[in-house]
Amino acid sequence: MNIFERKNAELLTEFDRYVIEHPQVADNIPNGALVAMEVEDDRDFNQWSQQTARTQVEPGQQIVFIRIKKLRPVQSRIEELAIAV
Repeated sequence: MNIFERKNAELLTEFDRYVIEHPQVADNIPNGALVAMEVEDDRDFNQWSQQTARTQVEPGQQIVFIRIKKLRPVQSRIEELAIAV
């Protein structure tokens, strides 16, 4: 898995979480559409994502580009843990 594939997988996971918290967003995505991620100010990733989407889209299928404008810093969700050696 290359760096763009890894970034895309992480963004899709974050987008899934966002849609769970904001289900009305899904109303703007046509059924059966191919969802492609983009990131504000990341030209190289966006070019890769657009090219990848265009090679994967089925005839007649729509492509929906989701542009991520801002991400919060990644932080752990662990509230408590124990370590045993």
